[in-house]
Formats: sequence, C-alpha cells, structure tokens
Amino acid sequence: MRIWLGPAAGIIGTVSTNAAFAEAAKGTIINNPTTAWNHAWTEVLIDLFVIGGIFAAVAVYLLVRYRTRDPEAVGTAVPLNLEKALAWALVPAAIFMADDFLLSAKGWSLWNIQRTVPQNAMEVKVTAYQWYFEFDYGNGVTATDLVVPVGQPVVMRMTSNDVIHSFGLNEYRLKEDIVPGRITRLWFLPDKPRETDLICVEFCGNSHSEMTSKVKAVAKADFDAWMAKNLKKAEDRRRLQFAVSAETAPAQQ
Repeated sequence: MRIWLGPAAGIIGTVSTNAAFAEAAKGTIINNPTTAWNHAWTEVLIDLFVIGGIFAAVAVYLLVRYRTRDPEAVGTAVPLNLEKALAWALVPAAIFMADDFLLSAKGWSLWNIQRTVPQNAMEVKVTAYQWYFEFDYGNGVTATDLVVPVGQPVVMRMTSNDVIHSFGLNEYRLKEDIVPGRITRLWFLPDKPRETDLICVEFCGNSHSEMTSKVKAVAKADFDAWMAKNLKKAEDRRRLQFAVSAETAPAQQ
C-alpha cells in the first residue's frame, strides 16, 4: 500500500495546482499585491521551516538511534526488494513535487494579481532619467516625488529617457524594470497614510545610489488639496510661458 502514497500525493498536488490556476484565470484574486506577496512569503517560510524541521528531527533520530559504540563495527545495509525501493524513491519525490507545484501555482496567482490592473486605478506616467524619476499626472502636473491618495489603486506607465532603470517600491514588495523605447507598468494599492522610499534597483550609472524619491500616501482630502495647488502652479507657468512667447514673437519677426 505504501507505494501508492506517491501517486496519491502527486494527484493532490496537481488538483491544488489546477484549482489555483483556474482561480487566477477567472480573475477572482484581485486584491492588494503587497498583501498577497507578504502572505505568499509567509507560506514559503512556513513551508521551509516545516520541511527543514522534519528533516532535522529525522536526522537527529537516526544519528542517536543507529550510533555505534564500537569503533571496529561495520554496518550492513538492509536489503530492499523492488516494491520497497520504488516506495522509498517515489513517495518522497511525489511529496516534494506536490509541494513545488503548489508553490508554483501560488506564484502564478500572484503574477496575475500584479498584472491585472483594477479599472478604478489612477494612472501616473513615469519617466526615468539619469538620475531621477519624473511623475506626470496627465493634467499638466509633474513632480519628482510621487503623491497618491490612500485607498485608490495607482498604476504606473513607465519608460526611460536614457538607460535601463528599475522602479523599486521596497515597502510595497514590488519592482519593475524601466526600459528605453518600451512602456512597462506596475500597480500598487496605498492602504494607509505613510511615506516610503522609491529607489532605482538597477545599476544605471555613476549616481545610481542617489536615484531615490519619496512615495507619499496621503488622505484623499490632502491629495485633492495638493493636486489643486499644483494645478494652479502649472496654470501659472503656462500663462507665463504664453506671455513670454507673445512678447518675443514680434521681435523674432
């Protein structure tokens, strides 16, 4: 009977994997990618500690149980028939593969969460330069620090003006490369008011280590006030540029 434990474990792992794939495919796991990644990492750590603990306990037991007190003693191997040999090979392999398939399915689900942008997400265009990030809110407001409202998903549409950079939101457990000539995207959900660091996590030149910005998640009212203030500044700059161009136009003619 023991020889059938391996295939049974494999079937269980396959069923769990298919369920996770199906759930991800239907788009039912749309939530905070940061929370999902933290949960998955916790599961991985538990998995590693449980397996490691079992192996450590078995190793200690075997060391104590089969230790010898006679330095001249010579051990003898226990003979195995075909059934026992297959059982010792297939059962551990199936258990480990079932666990690996389950973790793989979890990774696939997380990938779908990260790549499925909610419909109500606020879009911010990001351009990376050597060595700073520029954030364009699409209404004339630009900034070198990212200010976002708490509770609303934010999707970054990113490109680079020079070399490859990487958008690293360490506190949100997310990162994405920024490539010249391409548009890459990344979304996150600021779930509480806080100020975190944004860093470039791809070596991009001499001042790579100084390529940092702030990500400020603020209450909706504070964000609206910040946006209104910067909209006024943008409008004032536009009027000033128009006035200057109007004054210089006759002289150029």
